[in-house]
Amino acid sequence: MIKTILNGIWTFSLKKGWDWVWDQTTIDEKAIEVAKETKRRVKAVGEELKDVGEAIAEVADQAGDVAKAAAGKKRPGRKKGSTNKKKKDA
Repeated sequence: MIKTILNGIWTFSLKKGWDWVWDQTTIDEKAIEVAKETKRRVKAVGEELKDVGEAIAEVADQAGDVAKAAAGKKRPGRKKGSTNKKKKDA
């Protein structure tokens, strides 16, 4: 008889209360999800900063070329009309 009463109390009130408490743990799950998202974003920002750094270095190199061009110096690089071209036989 006592076992039946205790089972009834557990099933109808304590179990529901216990389940309700465990249902409220979504805060922990959300915190873990936010941490993963933050980690992903930090990694993406790091990659973008690396790309920006490379682009800034390239701009610095090009700025030197612009200064030389403004001074009237010839453009560095491959010469026009290179003699290394192979002629096609017709």
